[in-house]
Amino acid sequence: MTQFRPLTVTDIHHTIRDAVVLTLEPENADDFAFVQGQYLTFKQDFDGTELRRNYSICAGLDDGKLQVGIKRVDGGAFSTFANTELNVGDTLHAMPPMGKFYTEIEPNKVKSYLGFAGGSGVTPVLSILKTVLTREPNSTFTLIYANRAVGTIMFREELEDLKNTYMGRLTIIHVLETGQDIDLFSGRVDQEKCAALFKSWINIASIDTAFICGPEPMMLAIVDALTTHGLDKSQIKFELFGAGQQGRLAKQAISARSENAKGTQATVKIEGATQSFVIPKDQSVLEAALANNLDAPFACKAGVCSTCIAKVSEGEYEMLSNHALEDYEVEAGYVLTCQCYALSDRLVVDYDQH
Repeated sequence: MTQFRPLTVTDIHHTIRDAVVLTLEPENADDFAFVQGQYLTFKQDFDGTELRRNYSICAGLDDGKLQVGIKRVDGGAFSTFANTELNVGDTLHAMPPMGKFYTEIEPNKVKSYLGFAGGSGVTPVLSILKTVLTREPNSTFTLIYANRAVGTIMFREELEDLKNTYMGRLTIIHVLETGQDIDLFSGRVDQEKCAALFKSWINIASIDTAFICGPEPMMLAIVDALTTHGLDKSQIKFELFGAGQQGRLAKQAISARSENAKGTQATVKIEGATQSFVIPKDQSVLEAALANNLDAPFACKAGVCSTCIAKVSEGEYEMLSNHALEDYEVEAGYVLTCQCYALSDRLVVDYDQH
């Protein structure tokens, strides 16, 4: 389940000065068959420390290739490595595609999609809109894309080409913090900006599904604006590309509610094998699993991706943060183990059910 597979870098393209698109070739193409909007989890060793990072697939299903977009982040070891040191012919290692930031493609239906992206958050949205345009020939897509300035717009040329190819079906609205003459397209995408756009450019009543990918404050503002203007939460799909770290006070509060001061007796199943150990009060299920040498899957450790998903079949617990699971999954007992803290004296966790 947690096996990383090799990918050969066959092309590196700088879409902007500090962002690259990597074209990757797997040994077995079936291992990396993806759904539009999914991501890959990469691992790389840096001075003896293994880092895992998620990057979204930017290719559409009909592009005939596997590509990810990686924007360089100040202090980011993997993103800096990908932008400055990686060469064509090098080998990267990644898990098979994961993620649920998509809806089913229905070729015979006429649907209207709305996408919001901030910065590199456009990567999975690009995969979705390309796939929609090729596989739902009667559907339309509107993308609202927020950036600091023209020079920071990832995939700008590709988006323009797509707009010209699918005239009448693809609308792109760029909102820039600087460099725009029209107030409506200047500044940040917040609730006020959304309200103005909905008034003059977008008919929310016609939207079937909205996709949002960007920093959390922007995403929350857009969700509020969409629901205020009549969209149901079931019609909104979102994907965060960053989140805050776990707060010590929140962890302490959970620890204080734990029934067993000595910790929780846990039984964890992974890849068919079962192991028992004690989870200390201040450790997440994932942290305890890794400390006991289990090959548990993980990537962001911040509740943003769903790489570490598992099902709890017995025991009480609390999740500190959840940006990846749907309500029905939580109700069914699924957890993000990086955010899951035991409250009872016994906990049974199954990584094989997901």
